[in-house]
Amino acid sequence: MPRGKHRRPRSNQLTRRVVAAGTGGAALTLPLLGATQASAAQPSQSAPAAAQSVPQAAQPAKSLTYTVAKGDSLYRIADKYDVSGGWKQLYKDNRAAVGDDPKLIRPGLKLKVKTAKTDAAKKTATKSSAPAKPAGGIAQATQASAKTYADNLDGWIREALDIMAQKGIPGSYDGIYRNVMRESSGNPQAINNWDSNAAKGTPSKGLLQTIDPTFQAYHVDGTSWDPYDPVANITAACNYAADRYGSIDNVNGPY
Repeated sequence: MPRGKHRRPRSNQLTRRVVAAGTGGAALTLPLLGATQASAAQPSQSAPAAAQSVPQAAQPAKSLTYTVAKGDSLYRIADKYDVSGGWKQLYKDNRAAVGDDPKLIRPGLKLKVKTAKTDAAKKTATKSSAPAKPAGGIAQATQASAKTYADNLDGWIREALDIMAQKGIPGSYDGIYRNVMRESSGNPQAINNWDSNAAKGTPSKGLLQTIDPTFQAYHVDGTSWDPYDPVANITAACNYAADRYGSIDNVNGPY
């Protein structure tokens, strides 16, 4: 047998060399590929993309106790705390406490409110999620859902005016304020129990002293059915004044 007939070529030694990777003190032996095999093991480029689409778990609903204040309605409370199902669900959850008439809730009443987030968290989320101002000087539209109003006469009038603008009901801040101060001095719980309307069993109520038949006939969709609700009372009265006088601005005395 000639010497060296079955010797292995030197180039094959590269495929048999090994590298040891430390794994907690133990040595893991891995084959080291030769230069001629390097193209067979290209790493995947799409693996990291799978980690980018992990869905976020839904936030469970929270329950809080709300104390009814003057001027409140189930509609306003449900809207304020983003109650799933709106005021109807809020009424369903508190029917034993509210009673048979959802329009009548008294100040001091304790309500259980189920919300996915508190009002403060809702405002923070709305603010943080607002889109950035576009480049090039393009004006950014203001989202109505992000607008908030003070819980006082000024805020009630401004909220009513925004609703009236959407519904095409005329009226100005000064016209509403002037008539509110004459009719109720700004007290949303005001009621007239002595005039002819009261004698007929339909006393005038609320900021603009509407009687129930007028309030119901001129009620504006999207507002509370509670005649003592400030925004609902203003919008219904302005809707009535627009129909009869052209605008609340044209009303300068009892109407």
